[in-house]
Amino acid sequence: MKIMVTGGAGFIGSAVVRQAIRDGHEVVNVDALTYAACLANLEPVGNAKGYVFEKADICDAPVMQALFDKHKPDAVMHLAAESHVDRSIDGPQAFMQTNIMGTFTLLQAALSYWNAAGRPEGFRFHHISTDEVYGTLGDEGQFSEDTPYAPNSPYSASKAASDHLVRAWGETYGLPFVLTNCSNNYGPYQFPEKLIPVVILNALAGKPIPVYGEGLNVRDWLYVEDHADALLTVLQKGENARTYNIGGENEARNIDIVTMICGLLDELRPKEAPYADQITNVTDRPGHDLRYAIDPERIRTELGWRPSVTLDQGLRKTVEWYLANEDWWRALQERQGVGERLGKVG
Repeated sequence: MKIMVTGGAGFIGSAVVRQAIRDGHEVVNVDALTYAACLANLEPVGNAKGYVFEKADICDAPVMQALFDKHKPDAVMHLAAESHVDRSIDGPQAFMQTNIMGTFTLLQAALSYWNAAGRPEGFRFHHISTDEVYGTLGDEGQFSEDTPYAPNSPYSASKAASDHLVRAWGETYGLPFVLTNCSNNYGPYQFPEKLIPVVILNALAGKPIPVYGEGLNVRDWLYVEDHADALLTVLQKGENARTYNIGGENEARNIDIVTMICGLLDELRPKEAPYADQITNVTDRPGHDLRYAIDPERIRTELGWRPSVTLDQGLRKTVEWYLANEDWWRALQERQGVGERLGKVG
């Protein structure tokens, strides 16, 4: 199968590209190389047979149409997105442009290509989204595919809008699609502005380890390589026009994640004082959702997929990777906004 992957130089996108190449697929990686992209994420497959990189913006309609006509993909996996909630609070316009207008432009190009090719039944547009479109949960319950949308941040609102666009293009124009909503990802190659790499790198630098509020916000943590495997499973086996929620089955409070990482660093890179001494509570961000949790029954029962990496295993693998790949993250720390507190408002 030849797969066009948008955002393939990002954290999740690069994991998908690496997994797809390992599985024997051809991949056309389309990425604009904005601030969070990193071609070093693709070094393991950069010279692989069947891998092609195209630097392009999904908002550029003529270019996207030309790429479809040039490469003639069998499927699209759309991961290109602005994804950092704090950045969306400070600058929502980029999120509206990329996540909404970019998805619209890509859908139009895909539809034109699909129609011109005679509407092949095997074509699939796979839109990758987030559980944040569902809003927040209390102490009980889980998000299912039938949970009403209730986004609370500019980021999640833009992703909710893009989900609706994909469904509308399927219903109105017949474009074959599948849609997935995932829980919080973590693992190797994650850009150093998200919680887990921030904790690791601040700890190593001897800086305060910031925890929003009391750290009681709960997330379902999904190891990125498990997510890539799930996405390719849905692409190939999922039912047309169906949504699948993907979770890690690993709920934990933010403060517990931070404490676990500090404990791993105490073991793997010990120093005189415990790393937990650096934990610092900071003012919470506006609209911070209390809890996310995924009900994985549909993907488990219909497609036979479950995560393979536990939270303990995944955090250890992640900490070990960052300790072994200092050159990778040092280069990214110079980029705009990295290491700064974003999304404070007022």
